[in-house]
Amino acid sequence: MGRITAQPGWRWSKDVRPVAGTERCEAPRFQYVLSGKMHVVMSDGTEFDVKQGDVNTLGAGHDAWVVGDETVVAIDWFGATNYAKG
Repeated sequence: MGRITAQPGWRWSKDVRPVAGTERCEAPRFQYVLSGKMHVVMSDGTEFDVKQGDVNTLGAGHDAWVVGDETVVAIDWFGATNYAKG
């Protein structure tokens, strides 16, 4: 379990890909969004937003970025242990 915080302007493919060494985030997620809004694009092209109050699951193979000026904070019950690992 972990707490994820992403500031406005953050994007996985820009800020984490160089560390992870993978094309997309390969850590599956099961999370509750406490604040902010994030846009997600899955490897199959599916796109959606997650926002404050949402509970969501994300499979491996996604990119995501903060939408707007509010910091995204989420509690993640599944993927936090594999964050930024290839």
